[in-house]
Order: sequence, then structure tokens, then C-alpha cells
Amino acid sequence: MSSPVMHGAHHAPQGFIRKYVFSLDHKVIGIQYYFLALFSVLVGMSLSLLMRYHMVHPDAKVAWFATLWPTSAQGGIMTPELYLSLMTMHGTIMVFFVLTTAPQSGFGNFFLPIQIGAEDMAFPVLNMLSFWTTFLALAVMVAAFFVQGGPPLAGWTAYPPLSAVPQSGPGEGLGQTLWIVSIAIFSGASLMGAINFIATTIDLRCQGMSLMRMPLTCWTWFVTAILGLLGFAVLLAAGVLLILDRSAGTSFFLPAGLLVSDQILNHKGGSPLLWQHLFWFFGHPEVYIAILPGMGVTSQVLATFSRKPVFGYRAMVFAILSIGFLGFMVWGHHMFMSGMSPYSAMAFSVLTMAIGVPSAIKTFNWIGTIWGGSIRLTTAMLFALGFVSLFVTGGLSGIFLGQPALDLYFHDTYFVVGHFHMIMGVAAIFGMFAGTFYWFPKMFGRMLNETLGKIHFYMTFVGVYSIFTPMHYLGIAGNPRRYSDFTNFDFLGKLLPVHVFMTQAAYFTAAAQILFFVNLFWSMKKGRKAPVNPWEATTIEWTVPSPPPFDNFGGHHPVVNHGPYEYSVPGAPRDYIMQTDPVDVHAA
Repeated sequence: MSSPVMHGAHHAPQGFIRKYVFSLDHKVIGIQYYFLALFSVLVGMSLSLLMRYHMVHPDAKVAWFATLWPTSAQGGIMTPELYLSLMTMHGTIMVFFVLTTAPQSGFGNFFLPIQIGAEDMAFPVLNMLSFWTTFLALAVMVAAFFVQGGPPLAGWTAYPPLSAVPQSGPGEGLGQTLWIVSIAIFSGASLMGAINFIATTIDLRCQGMSLMRMPLTCWTWFVTAILGLLGFAVLLAAGVLLILDRSAGTSFFLPAGLLVSDQILNHKGGSPLLWQHLFWFFGHPEVYIAILPGMGVTSQVLATFSRKPVFGYRAMVFAILSIGFLGFMVWGHHMFMSGMSPYSAMAFSVLTMAIGVPSAIKTFNWIGTIWGGSIRLTTAMLFALGFVSLFVTGGLSGIFLGQPALDLYFHDTYFVVGHFHMIMGVAAIFGMFAGTFYWFPKMFGRMLNETLGKIHFYMTFVGVYSIFTPMHYLGIAGNPRRYSDFTNFDFLGKLLPVHVFMTQAAYFTAAAQILFFVNLFWSMKKGRKAPVNPWEATTIEWTVPSPPPFDNFGGHHPVVNHGPYEYSVPGAPRDYIMQTDPVDVHAA
């Protein structure tokens, strides 16, 4: 059940560097990850706003464009190549350094040990190394902006031959090499983190904390770590092979007879489709690496603020495990366009539909959790409800893309952009917002401003639907994605007003995030002092001071006697029972 060694293999830190920079404390490392993701989301969001501005003003001359990009924006006009570079970096930074980093490495690092009654992660030094390796990966990625030729333009999926031939375009030289090196470093960091999460969950649970007494957040962090261990190992290998193709003359992904700049390349025998198989074998589980922690946070928040147990706890656990298992069996639906056998396409299509079953179970159980509950509409609760809304909406469009015949039409259109932004992007970010408002009191000892939080929620909720819902209509109309200028195509001219509307919605949504940043940083210093358990929640993290001490429990090892969601128990002296309450506390 629990390890005989319940304490971290290190003492309380002395000095600023050891306490806040190269810290071994899982809580400090979790906050470091959180702020790394916060920086990354600012960069990624800024790039998306530049792209949207260019799409509705393709001929606009912006003086500082020429200052930032003297070769690719001469005269202040953004070239199509620069647009593709911004798109590549936006997608990469958001997927890896925001969606993969904050929900798992940020919140997971901070709260997994406390929620299972451990004093730290299983391997504190490895934990520190995983953060600084992630930081190095981000630094290498950002460096691609400043090298000759600029950042790569092969997309966040980096398909060969474009990404494998250095002379294939601007940014495909040193910029693309830095991109691959950064992703390889990030993969190594994620592998270190995954090992730590798995070992901590299995080995460091406190007395009484059986697997079926773990909060659903812990289950999602655990399964996400397994996905990361299996998925990032494949991506790391693929990245090494791609670097060899670019630098060492190998031909893993490059076939014979490629003509680039009037020269036939000296490669033969490689397959660009091999990269697609390796990338998407990682890439589809990556969707669940981004979304599963948000599912866990949503389950936690809905139960807490509905004052009801999670409906069908065991079904939720098995749904999480099923999503993890099936997530590795559906990667081919990203490749329906690749000319695969219709029989293979049919198999991947059936499996894709199958993964909708555990997702639907979770959705109906969330509805069952809030049904008839005594609902408290805190900001965290609003973001959790928003998560459910976006997850369902994004999932419905996924049913269309799971059909090979429909995907042939939709694949290269804005329909796909709308789909994955809703289900993987903003749904996961709503999970992060829910986690921030729910756990901020425990992390920083102060309360966020609820009024500002609710204004931020409503503006963001309306904003993201206004940005991404119209994309589905654009896709049905045949609007191709990745095009930087639609004005040269007669059949797309009538769609420009929709892009103008989406761009204005993007500005509105970005402006709403200013409220969040003001709320976050103001509340860290000036917010109302938080009580130990402001939400009257049941899990172990709400038994320790806010913020928690260095070893979490002050040397006292908690003993768990109850499940994680004991709300509204008949005969209990209050409407919730903490996991660490005595066995007979429910007696009247």
C-alpha cells in the first residue's frame, strides 16, 4: 500500500538559490512549471493575434514587422513564409509548453504528493532536473526566432520532406534544427517527469489511501504519466532520426528522386509516411495528455461545488483507463489522407468511435454529479462547467472527422482547426483556469478576486465560442487552413467577413486575459488571506496550512479512512467528511 520510506530524500533548503531556483521541493517545482506555461501562453497567444491580424489585413504595412523580421517582412508586409513560421511556433509552443506543461507538470507536481499523503515526489532530484530540462527546451525553441532564416515553417507536426531538407525554404535551416533539438530535449524532460509521477502514485500513498480512494485528479495525472512515458519515447526516437536525415545523410524519411532548387537530393529508400506514423503514435495520446488532467480537475471541482459525491466514481476511473488504452490505437485517423488501405482506415475509424464511449461516460457522470446538487457558482465551478461545454462541443465535431469519407473533404480546412482548438486547446485551458481558481488559496495562501474571476470567465467563454464555432462553418464552405491570404480566391471572398468577426473575437478574448493576469498577480500579494479549507472540500490537501509547509504534513503522516468525495452524508455533523476524519465521524 505505502512505501516504508515516506519522506523525501532531502532536508529543508537553505538560501535563495536552493529554495526557489534549483529547488527539490515539489511545490516550488510545480509553481515553476506553472509560470513557465504562463510565459509560454503569452508568447503563443501573441503569435496567434499576429496571424489573425494578417489574415484580415494581408496587404497592411506594419513598420515594426520590418524591424522584427527584416528579410521575411520587407516593407512591413508579412510574407506567406513568415505567416507559416508564426503558425508553426504558435502550435508548437501551445501544445508542448502550455497544454502539456501546466495541467500535468504544474498542478500535478504541486498536488499529487499532498493528495496521496506523501511528503514529496519519489525522486526529488529527478523532478528538479525535469523542470530545468523543460526550461532549456523552451529556451532553444525561442532561440529559433533569432537565428538566420528565422523559425521553421513546417508546421507543429514537422512533416518531411519539408522538415528534413535544410534548403527547402526559409527557416528550414538552423531554425528547423533548433525546433527538433528543442522537442527532443522536451521529450527527455517529459520522460523524467512521467517516471516520477508513476513511482510516486504507486509507491508513496499514505496508510488507507487505496487506489480506489484516490481523488480522480490523481488518477488522471497517473494515466497521463503512462501516456507520456510511452508517447514521448517514440517522439524522441523520431526526432533523432529526423536530425540524422538533415545532418548525417541518412534516409529514414526521404525517398529517392526528390528535386529541390533544381537539384536531385542524394537520398533513397526513406518514407515520409514513417514520420507520420511515429509522430501521430505520440500525437494522438498527446491530445489526452493535454485533456485528461483537465478532466480530473473538473471532476474534483464539480463534486466540491455541487456538494455531492462524484457520480459513478468507479466508472469514471475505468473510463480514464479506457481513454488511456484506446488513445494509443487511433493514431491512423490523422492519416486518412495519406492513401492508407480502406481496411486500415475502417479499423481506425471504428476505434475512433469507440474512444467516444468512455468520454461520453465521463460527460454523463459529470451531469449526474451536478444534477440535484446544492450548486455554488464560484469562478472555479464556472470554468469547470465551461470545460464540460467545450469538451462536448469539440467532441461532436470529432465524430465527423472520424469518418474517412468526410475527413477527405474536411481534413485541410478550418473545420479541423475549430475542432482541435475546442477539444484540445481551450477546453484544456478552461481546466487550467478551474484548477487555478480552486487551488490558488492552497498554493499562495490568499484568495483570488471572485468578481474579477467571473467577469473574466464570461468574457472568455463568449470569446472562445465566437472564435472557434465559425471555423466549422468555414470548413464546410471549403476554406483551406494554413493559407495566409484568402483575397486571391474568388470562392473565398465571401468568407472574409467571418474571418473579420473571428479576429475581433480573438482581440476581445485576449483583452479578457488581462483581467486574469491582474487578478493573479494582485491576489498573490494583496488578496484576502485564505483559510485552510475555504471550499469545505474533502481531500487531504485541505488539511494542511496554506501554503503548505516544506514537508507538507509537519512530520505527521496522514491516515485515510474515507473516499475522496464524501459530501452530503446522512447523519454527519456537517455536509462533508474529510478523507482523514475518524471512521465514526459520520455518526450523528
